[in-house]
Amino acid sequence: MTAVAVPIERLIVRAPNWLGDAVMALPALTAVRRAYPASTIVVAARAGVAPLFRERTTVAPNEVVLVDERGEAGELRAVRADAVLLLPNSFRSAWVTRLAGIRERWGYRASGRAWLLTRGVARPRGSGGLHQVHYYRELVRGLGIDPGDDATPRLTPQLVTLEKADALLLRSGLEPGQRIAGFGPGAAYGTAKRWPPDRVAKVIAALGRNGTTSVLVGAAADRDTGRAIESALPPGARVVNLIGRTSLGELIGVVARCAAFVSNDSGAMHVAAALGVPVTAIFGPTDERVTAPAAAGPADVIVRDVFCRPCLLRECPIDHRCMKRIDVDTILKSVSSHLG
Repeated sequence: MTAVAVPIERLIVRAPNWLGDAVMALPALTAVRRAYPASTIVVAARAGVAPLFRERTTVAPNEVVLVDERGEAGELRAVRADAVLLLPNSFRSAWVTRLAGIRERWGYRASGRAWLLTRGVARPRGSGGLHQVHYYRELVRGLGIDPGDDATPRLTPQLVTLEKADALLLRSGLEPGQRIAGFGPGAAYGTAKRWPPDRVAKVIAALGRNGTTSVLVGAAADRDTGRAIESALPPGARVVNLIGRTSLGELIGVVARCAAFVSNDSGAMHVAAALGVPVTAIFGPTDERVTAPAAAGPADVIVRDVFCRPCLLRECPIDHRCMKRIDVDTILKSVSSHLG
């Protein structure tokens, strides 16, 4: 298969709006880079995602531009691109690119936007159980681009990213070379995705007794979860709470310094997996067939088969059994094996 036979000097890739989705799109974007080696590829992304593409990936975009909801059409118009590849499925994303006057508009025929696309691709049959990595790969395949054999997202931090993360860890009281286990205890999607904070605390306490310091990371919205974990810890527990205190770049650098990472289904989980950090991924209401870590390193996906999952609800309307039936010993055994 070869790329679409249209001369493209400047190609915009409109990145997904969620961090985890952006990580899972990396293999598809690597294929786009291979298909258009001489073109200028511009990744257009929201501020919460854009720094990912400034790290070292096989996508190697020539430019990364920030877009926001109010000014996106003008921001895309200023790029002066010949074509745009839409990874978001929304009607709005296609409408904005038409307003921007971009000649070629490519993406999935979804959300009633087929008439806005110059080249629309039908969604894969049975895509409800298709992993998101392959969902993006099938999009580029439908555009005539060979997605290749490697479906693993891969991410390497820039040196400056690691230096900033090391400085942050040092200011937080961690000595260079200290063994760290990372924890992503929050989830943007809703509380149903969160393993109970008191159980996270028990794992952290057990790891601390074996000489491992735990580092909590997450967005500002996860601060209450971080406080609940700290409140459940015994005195003297070895933990550093960085929730809400890192930029995305700093988060990438901190996670890269971890010897293991424990997380709910979240963007941080996918970052850790792409960095090759061993991951313990805890799944409750979401579907691990679709969003399990496509890991560059070891990964354990922990689930409990209850009748109501995957429900995909933000809040559990009953007793949160999908998460509460995951016990502390199971998680501790997984992360301990990753720590070696």
